[in-house]
Amino acid sequence: MSTPETDAASARDLPQELPGWSPLHAGKVRQLYAAHDDPSRLLLVVSDRISAYDHVLATPIPDKGALLTALSLWWFEQLEDWGLVRHHVVGAGAEHGVPGQVAGRAMVVRRLEMLPVECIARGYLTGSGLAEYRATGSLAGVELPPGLEDGDRLRAPLFTPTTKAAVGLHDEPINEAGVAALVGAERGAQLKQVTVELYSRGAAVAAERGVLLADTKVEFGLDPDGDPADPASLVLGDELLTPDSSRFWPADGWQPGRAQPSFDKQYVRDWLTSPASGWSRISTEPPPPLPDDVVERTRARYVEAYERLTGRRWQ
Repeated sequence: MSTPETDAASARDLPQELPGWSPLHAGKVRQLYAAHDDPSRLLLVVSDRISAYDHVLATPIPDKGALLTALSLWWFEQLEDWGLVRHHVVGAGAEHGVPGQVAGRAMVVRRLEMLPVECIARGYLTGSGLAEYRATGSLAGVELPPGLEDGDRLRAPLFTPTTKAAVGLHDEPINEAGVAALVGAERGAQLKQVTVELYSRGAAVAAERGVLLADTKVEFGLDPDGDPADPASLVLGDELLTPDSSRFWPADGWQPGRAQPSFDKQYVRDWLTSPASGWSRISTEPPPPLPDDVVERTRARYVEAYERLTGRRWQ
């Protein structure tokens, strides 16, 4: 669902028409285009927009769309070796139909019947998970030991799903019974198993590179040509293990009991909630433009995440 905020941001950042493709859906950061000649395929374009606290900010982060696309494609390559679940990527080159105007930050994907669940796995206690723990002593219905602090490692990764809200609205936490009510018990159990395993595999790869994967969010859909009751019809969509969908922390800076240095947009969140921004989360006004130094440091964090995780130099 697009909103005036996302429509305005899209108009600033992405073309509304592309050869062979028509705009289909504008999200906070990504835009989908439908193929003129093949209803089974979509073009997923990642903008340089950045969102925080349910707002799309006015200031883009240079190269962010290309960095996220390149990192997602790298992780999708790893997923093929893991054999956990199929993914939706067809390709990212001109030979796959990616127009030159969005080359480098777009990929052609298969159209899926998306499931109405945001699948989240957490290996560390922070963010909304920490807030839930402080309020209830538990997380997603799982009771946790008393005395845990921000950044503490959990005994085992937890599946903490949410509903999938429209742009501008809040996703609401649900438990496994809530997932089962939305997608069925067997599919819900599969979502939990695959999400936690994706997190665990990603965390192991990141750890080898001196990076902690605190948590991650993934989205799944069903192959429209498959049997919806068949477990093999599940397909991973959207993105995979990027700084927009995950919290990455440098391992050498990890210190429970405080906010952790990160490779994601936490730097932007921290500035927005600091006195320097002059903005409040309870304000009805949109956040202010980001200053140049915040933009530069945020871009540098995305570049460092890409280079450390992939071992490749960003050009």
